[in-house]
Amino acid sequence: MGLKLLFAALILVGSAAQARAEPYHLIPGQAGENKGPDGNTIVLDAPAGLIVVDTGRHPDHVQAIIHYAKQRRKPIAAIVNTHWHLDHTTGNWDIRKAYPKVRIYASTALDGAVAGFFPASRKGAQEFLKSGQASAAQRAEIERGFHVMDHPELLRPTNVVARSGPVTIAGRRLNVHLTRFAATEGDVWLYDPKSKTAIVGDLVVNIVPFMDTACPDGWSKALGAIAAIPFTTLIPGHGPIMDRADFTAWRAAYDNFVKCGHSTADKKECVAGWERDAAKFIDDAHRDYVRQAADYYLTRRLRSSPREQQKYCRPLKGS
Repeated sequence: MGLKLLFAALILVGSAAQARAEPYHLIPGQAGENKGPDGNTIVLDAPAGLIVVDTGRHPDHVQAIIHYAKQRRKPIAAIVNTHWHLDHTTGNWDIRKAYPKVRIYASTALDGAVAGFFPASRKGAQEFLKSGQASAAQRAEIERGFHVMDHPELLRPTNVVARSGPVTIAGRRLNVHLTRFAATEGDVWLYDPKSKTAIVGDLVVNIVPFMDTACPDGWSKALGAIAAIPFTTLIPGHGPIMDRADFTAWRAAYDNFVKCGHSTADKKECVAGWERDAAKFIDDAHRDYVRQAADYYLTRRLRSSPREQQKYCRPLKGS
């Protein structure tokens, strides 16, 4: 189980009245101690109902989404999954039960996860359960994850995002982008020209880039594509909303970290460089985690064997 499971954030749920005054409604990701995270959820209005971008992991997170829809008295007409990570997709299951006609927009990258990442992740989780160290809450979380791993049809898209371009979702026109081999094998991100808002999933996360399934150099190219869009507001997969200056600073920190990781510099120097360059995104509560995570990704992704470094830079289906 990757270090991403350790990431934590605060819950701040805005009122329905505030959401109607804004171009989106944000349900921030959350996690407690010894609890896997939920990614940020963004809800957009559309003529046919609500569009939900990413659905979280835990029942309380997805229930907040459903509660918001009931407050608005509008159905959830569509889900957009920015990527297949379970902290962004597990809630699809609950929403599909509540809204059977919901359409799901995502890439086909889940196929690679089913073939490779899911079995490896499941093995590690089973060993943790057998150790007897899992709390009741952790056991429930893991078993919920097992359920969607065993039933990937709960996560699969009804509408495959196969290329970038304008797409009408639930009657609303959005610019949908598909990036291959970046944070995952296929990352979907959105741009709303009217509000100049970019919704980018885990292509941007505040305290440290989650490289569990990443192609680091492809990720860098993806950040360049985002930079070319004239957004003024960017919503990351985890962490607070960013403006363009925030994104530019985060992108520079990311590129410097990858460059250092590919060099012969001492690992401590690379970790310290990330802490320095990304300082505005790292709060005191996460400093130890950031050091641990940055060191982990240097070892497991940027400085592993050549084969391992390229593992997520090619199709995983059937691997």
